Amino acid sequence: MLGSYKFIMKQIIAKDTPLAEITLRKYERPSLESDRRDLIRKLCLSIGLLQPGDSRDIVVDVLQVLLDCKSELSSDKIVKQVVNLRNEAKMPLLGIAPSNIRRQLKRLRDLYLVEKVNNNYRITEFESLPLIFEQKIQKFYLPAIVERVKEYFDALK
Repeated sequence: MLGSYKFIMKQIIAKDTPLAEITLRKYERPSLESDRRDLIRKLCLSIGLLQPGDSRDIVVDVLQVLLDCKSELSSDKIVKQVVNLRNEAKMPLLGIAPSNIRRQLKRLRDLYLVEKVNNNYRITEFESLPLIFEQKIQKFYLPAIVERVKEYFDALK
């Protein structure tokens, strides 16, 4: 007689990976007394690149380096300039590993703020941030996300 076997069927759950995502937060109006880094930090908080209370804010320095530079930069040059910025501001050199800088560049690219051209990085088409926000995020990225969310609401009528 054959032994009895129990077959346990595992339920496979697909990982819910978003095709696109954006976080938007509303803060007080920018202050005239705010320094440039603080304004960039609030922008990063406003668009979900930073979480409130997050002390790991290297993305702020990466964005500032790219905003201040009017040419394309390699990731190595970005690392060096980020280190210089943090040293000048007497900030700890946390998060400056090249791999982390590249991760932050990818996050900025995912939001269309930065583009990669021949292994160098720059602000998208050297445009102003308000224009990039309007054309890439407000008119293109955001409506696509809102439309898909509406489809889920409609599916549950």
